[in-house]
Amino acid sequence: MKRLLFAFLILALAIPAYARADKPGKGVKVQPARATWNTGYFQAALVEEGLKELGFKLKKTKELQNPLFYQAVALGDVDYWPNGWFPNHTSQMPKGWQDKVEIVGYVVKAGGLQGYLVSKKEVEKFNIKSLDDFKRPEVKKAFDDNGDGKADLTACPPGWGCEKVISHHLDVYGLKDDINPIKAGYSASMADTLARYNAGKPVFFYTWAPNWTIGKLKPGKDVMWINVPKIMPKESQMPGKDRMTVSGIKGAVTDPLKAGFVVSDIRIVANKKFLAKNPAAKKFFEVFTLPLSDINAQNTRMQDGENSRKDIKRHVKEWIQKNQQKWNSWLEMARNAAK
Repeated sequence: MKRLLFAFLILALAIPAYARADKPGKGVKVQPARATWNTGYFQAALVEEGLKELGFKLKKTKELQNPLFYQAVALGDVDYWPNGWFPNHTSQMPKGWQDKVEIVGYVVKAGGLQGYLVSKKEVEKFNIKSLDDFKRPEVKKAFDDNGDGKADLTACPPGWGCEKVISHHLDVYGLKDDINPIKAGYSASMADTLARYNAGKPVFFYTWAPNWTIGKLKPGKDVMWINVPKIMPKESQMPGKDRMTVSGIKGAVTDPLKAGFVVSDIRIVANKKFLAKNPAAKKFFEVFTLPLSDINAQNTRMQDGENSRKDIKRHVKEWIQKNQQKWNSWLEMARNAAK
């Protein structure tokens, strides 16, 4: 009888210990944040799901503009977000941020890609390699949709950072008389671009990744990334000059590609004190990663109408089920880090 009671006692003690190991975040409240652009919602929701499985209790997610987030995470008002773009966001970090904030892991290496795309059929027909090719009369004519004698480029609305870079490109490459940048609302302009492509017409547009646009018009199949003539950065781009040329881009006309925009890594940014107190969360942030193609595919589903919170939760559940072994390994590494 004594042996039996002793066995029960050992088992009773072991169960809470196992529970603590399985849920290292139990009892810890976390304040997550996410960016205002919806192309980043998917990875934010996946990270939140991972923390929940580790036992953390998540407060309602705060949706913040970049500078506000970086101030808030330095102050400890929020704990993390998975929407850092570096080196693009480095200049937006508060003074002395290195003492209070840490950039952790890689959601997507070189995932923050920006640049110009052209319909593949026309790339091959006219041998288009860079923006310089739009100075050629036959190319301008093919892409002139409104009859003004210039190639029409689906660009960015006024005030966007990309609008300023595109204007810089047209100026420094001498393209103002050759390219007409369409600066209407981006989603509506891209919907028109997609309709033109589906009607068999040439298309020429700016976009970034991750984005639904390259879920609809796939680089290498439907469209091709093209170069700028040479790297001539704006002053604000100078810190990332080396990241304006990038290798290994699927669907690029050349390798490497002179994108003309700073190519960023998408990374998690967190408060240092939070990471120090929660090694399981830190480890999960370090190992969590996503294929860019998966984010693009999910963004496309959102663009097609699956954009409610319920839809995004379903997308997260489906992704985890398809990648269960990888997901479980991340959770196991996070639990081991807390032991």
